[in-house]
Amino acid sequence: MNAVPLVDDPKAFAAYLAAQERKGLLRFLTCGSVDDGKSTLIGRLLMDTKLVFEDHLTSLARDSRKFGTTGEDVDPALLLDGLEAEREQGITIDVAYRFFTTEKRKFIVADTPGHEQYTRNMATGASTSDLAVLLVDARTGLVAQTRRHAFLVSLLGIRHVVLAVNKIDLVDFSRDVFERIRDDFATFAQDLGFESLVAVPLSARWGDNVTTRSPRMPWYDGPSLLDHLETVEVAERALRGPFRMAVQWVNRPDLDFRGFAGTIASGVVRPGDRVVVAKSGKIGTVARIVTADGDLDEGRAGEAVTLTLAEEIDISRGDLLAAVEARPTVADQFAAHLVWMAEEPMLPGRSYLLKCGTRTVPATITDIRHKIDVGSFEHLAAKDLKLNEIAVVNVGLAEAIAFDPYAENRETGAFVLIDRFSNATVGAGMIDFGLRRATNVHWQAIDVTPAARAGQKSQTPAVLWFTGLSGSGKSTIANIVEKKLFALGRHSFLLDGDNVRHGLNRDLGFTDADRVENIRRVGEVAKLMVDAGLIVLVSFISPFRAERQMVRELIGGEAFVEIFVDTPLATCEARDTKGLYAKARAGTLKHFTGIDSPYEAPVDPEIRIDTATETSEEAADRVIRQILGDAVDWVI
Repeated sequence: MNAVPLVDDPKAFAAYLAAQERKGLLRFLTCGSVDDGKSTLIGRLLMDTKLVFEDHLTSLARDSRKFGTTGEDVDPALLLDGLEAEREQGITIDVAYRFFTTEKRKFIVADTPGHEQYTRNMATGASTSDLAVLLVDARTGLVAQTRRHAFLVSLLGIRHVVLAVNKIDLVDFSRDVFERIRDDFATFAQDLGFESLVAVPLSARWGDNVTTRSPRMPWYDGPSLLDHLETVEVAERALRGPFRMAVQWVNRPDLDFRGFAGTIASGVVRPGDRVVVAKSGKIGTVARIVTADGDLDEGRAGEAVTLTLAEEIDISRGDLLAAVEARPTVADQFAAHLVWMAEEPMLPGRSYLLKCGTRTVPATITDIRHKIDVGSFEHLAAKDLKLNEIAVVNVGLAEAIAFDPYAENRETGAFVLIDRFSNATVGAGMIDFGLRRATNVHWQAIDVTPAARAGQKSQTPAVLWFTGLSGSGKSTIANIVEKKLFALGRHSFLLDGDNVRHGLNRDLGFTDADRVENIRRVGEVAKLMVDAGLIVLVSFISPFRAERQMVRELIGGEAFVEIFVDTPLATCEARDTKGLYAKARAGTLKHFTGIDSPYEAPVDPEIRIDTATETSEEAADRVIRQILGDAVDWVI
């Protein structure tokens, strides 16, 4: 370890701590293809800067004999590969963070996975880094994952890159090999917007050009990797940006104190500064900047503080406080770059949760403008996004939020998409700009309300959503229910899947993306009919839970009744009144639910109908009783 003044010399120890605080901090990551030596490189940096304890070195030597790939020699990669699965396979799976320091600078390094399936982990490490060390195996040169990572590094706002041409010892320290790889990468990266790009030939295993210049490459006159990391000038963009702080918590311990706690995302704030609540536009004056260690004269980017205001202003968790003279965008639509991180494809129109800062709102991808080929940067048409694919998309939100373009502020311009059922993070995005195409569209006040329309008809509007496989009997039962409602003098309308596809949805096919849009449109129509005071019967296969949940939330409350016509696939196929199952089995009808397209059965429907144990008439009577009550028995 680096020498530290003994604690029995308090002045020397205090001076040492003060010097450590004054050192600048560089956050960087290593990335590249699998087996390029990322973990070995960081392990070598830690060992050669004397930042590994002796007992850890002893353990490392023991583990190297068991798991290592360097024979009897110490394997530096094992310092980073902490998971048992990583050591057994000799790969990095999770993001590993390490801290080290030299006389000139402090460092936090993220070792990110190289496998394509873990690209999302790499994006996580890059999101907080200022510099990227992109490793390339000297024997293979640039590969697809190298290009993918370089593009992601650029997309995530990293402007300083080191191209580490590793394993140079395995090509006899060839100058020609190094310069060819360096020039190939420079050509590839010329449009990626990097402010600095330095290429270093090195051997992470043996330490050549890692912390000191190697005598085995006299033709190389550039810096060692550590020399460059210690001296590269990386501007603290967060400090230079306008003040932003997302409110994480409203602190109200008693009647005399009301503070707004959060971490300052960018800029500087001082008592007396005027700040604005971005969404509401209300302005206040900072009275105090409170911390556990006392009040501050100023709060800076990265610090967790509690602000009190001189004025009483309505501020809640999720609100964004900003400088009055440099306000963020507030909108419910924006364009963004999206990296898809889930095995299940992203489908436009499907409802996800979007988290931006401390704000979480329902959101949908309204349009995939184009997918990006990370090898050629070609723009490709797409209807969905698969794992690790990147696209430019339009995003629609259930309500407006405050944000900045990612290029201007990485904290307030980044977001994640969350699956509404599993709560898994499925996508990461970088906001490009707000879409203002709807700013001239406003809600028109209407005097006749939905409640008035329902009162005129003397009924409670509702959506009766019949779902089930093709041939399950949905349409038959829904038709009987509507006839009984008509006989009772109720005002209703039946939306049938086949009928709607002849008009409103005639432009849609049967891919997963088309099915999502099919249900989105029908849900909007059903909502309008409910506002008109009608009882709406909807008979659609509607195979995905996410879309049925989306319509439930759109309709709201108890007005949505999910009716699962639970008929087994074998029974539906035996009926096959339209001959569709036979075509699907023969392969002439693609994307058919139950055969080559999935059906996600309701988990807890309001009504479950088993057509094996009750007739369509009996099922219809049960639906009527459940929605209208026992008083209708006389007509059934």
